[in-house]
Amino acid sequence: MLPLNDRPLIQHAWEEAREAGIEEFLFVTGRQKEMLEEHFDHQPELMRTLESRNKQDMLDKVRGSEMPEGKLFLTRQAQPLGLGHAIWCARKLVGDEPFAIILPDDVIHTPGKPGCLSQMIETYNETGGNMVAVMDVPRADTAKYGVLKTGIDHGRTVEVKGLVEKPDPAEAPSTLCVIGRYILQPEIFKLLEAFEKGTGGEIQLTDAMAKLIGHQPFNGLRFDGKRYDCGSRTGFIEANLAYGLADPEIGTQLAAILGKFTTDTQQKGCNNAA
Repeated sequence: MLPLNDRPLIQHAWEEAREAGIEEFLFVTGRQKEMLEEHFDHQPELMRTLESRNKQDMLDKVRGSEMPEGKLFLTRQAQPLGLGHAIWCARKLVGDEPFAIILPDDVIHTPGKPGCLSQMIETYNETGGNMVAVMDVPRADTAKYGVLKTGIDHGRTVEVKGLVEKPDPAEAPSTLCVIGRYILQPEIFKLLEAFEKGTGGEIQLTDAMAKLIGHQPFNGLRFDGKRYDCGSRTGFIEANLAYGLADPEIGTQLAAILGKFTTDTQQKGCNNAA
């Protein structure tokens, strides 16, 4: 529910999925997460207030954030046992169909272009199988990600020949890493239900995905956009700056504020040096 520019992270994720043609939305939640559901609920009191004050632009935003009836489903992960376990908790709701996963704290900014998940689905319609969004990172950072062992590299797409969760940088098979967008086949649930623990003693989605390799097509997509890790303080601040600067309502003002802040900081640095 942390706000990114003018709306919470979860709404950015929902809008990306909706743009990609997703019609049913499953939230895997935990204790004290009721606000996630409430955010997308009908809000008659707020709408009446906005109507009475003639706040049409804000009223349109509220209406645009309402989830279609019968399209939102929730399941609970009672204990934080890992991403793989969280996905397993949604098995009954997903059923026997391919499905997409968005991790809302991984924000991908694609101004003027289709969202990351739209790009993935377009490519998935050609390749089928399983697909992950990938990006290159400094080798020292590979210990934070699931890392690809790559096969045939087509430029925008790359064949996935292996996956390793958070390897030591010296042992990482590449610097091409998975970020929080996935399209997976339902067979993943059979692998997850073994509850095998991996890195950090958690049930890792990466380990289960690795077992699909060789049995189903598996590709990584180098998406067109900029990824921000909103699970970190600096990443969250950077994302807000990027989205704020791209906002037609406040972008110019924000750029002026940042310019002034930068100038003031530089002057203070010079004075301290003197």
